[in-house]
Amino acid sequence: MSHTIWCNAALNERAEQMLVDGAMGHRVIFAKERLASVLKAGKSDEGIAEADVVFGQPEPAECLQRAKIKWVAVTSAGYGRYDTPEFLENFKARGSVFSTSSTVFAEPCAQHVMAMMLALGRQLLESYAEQRGDKQWKFFERRSASVLMNGQTVLLLGYGTIARRLTELLAPFGMKIYAVRRKAHSERGVFVISEERVTSVLGEADHVVNLLPDNEATRNYVNARRLAACKPGARFYNIGRGTTVDENALMQALENGKLGAAYLDVFAEEPLPSSSRLWTTRNCFITPHTAGGRSDQDVALVKHFVGNFKKFAEGETGAMDDRVV
Repeated sequence: MSHTIWCNAALNERAEQMLVDGAMGHRVIFAKERLASVLKAGKSDEGIAEADVVFGQPEPAECLQRAKIKWVAVTSAGYGRYDTPEFLENFKARGSVFSTSSTVFAEPCAQHVMAMMLALGRQLLESYAEQRGDKQWKFFERRSASVLMNGQTVLLLGYGTIARRLTELLAPFGMKIYAVRRKAHSERGVFVISEERVTSVLGEADHVVNLLPDNEATRNYVNARRLAACKPGARFYNIGRGTTVDENALMQALENGKLGAAYLDVFAEEPLPSSSRLWTTRNCFITPHTAGGRSDQDVALVKHFVGNFKKFAEGETGAMDDRVV
């Protein structure tokens, strides 16, 4: 059976050719308006009417209207705009497949969090600030404030592909790792806990890593009540979605010293306005939604898609990576 693939991702030349070559024997249509950012949804495009496979960031409503579409593969790890009962249940009912590109972003996101953990623990950010500022030689202060990750406790809010890879990277440090997920069951090296235990575990955690997606159940999940339950001096990291954190409550927890530090890569409003108090909040460190960044992103996304496309074309949809439905 021949398939028609519609793509609205703005791929580089090499990746685009890889897509065409990987779909050998099948047709590839590129949208008139293509997106460089995986954070945006594309506009309606007449070419999608001919497709049964969609690769990129399509408009969810249009995917629902086009019954011909049998598989939507989004070029992102998160899928908030598609994470609705209307979309997912409709796709499941009609036997269509929906998948993400979580595997592509798991490695950079996990390394990004680990880098910040190490940077904070080894006082690298403070030392760099002194290098750029008053150039004081704070030998005793920096040494005495440096801590080891060995034996510390980590709480992962969410336990998907990124969290699993982060767990692997942290394994050599012998850390105690808790993870919250809907279905609590044992995982090697991880204590998977239910929602009811979050508050008690927050009191133990030296590091709280937020990997939650954006949906109705997660908005403002990290709020004043949960921040108040954190261990004094704990460090908070957010590479999930900005909407899952009450930013005012977070700033207050940093200013009053309840949290030792926060590293934020995502925000409720992006780009983060220059007027935001987060830029100047005590012990708050910011990167511009770059945790998932990798220089070979386009090529990696196409390789991931082509690998899944071969399984899809052969009817082996159950073996596809990062399949949601």
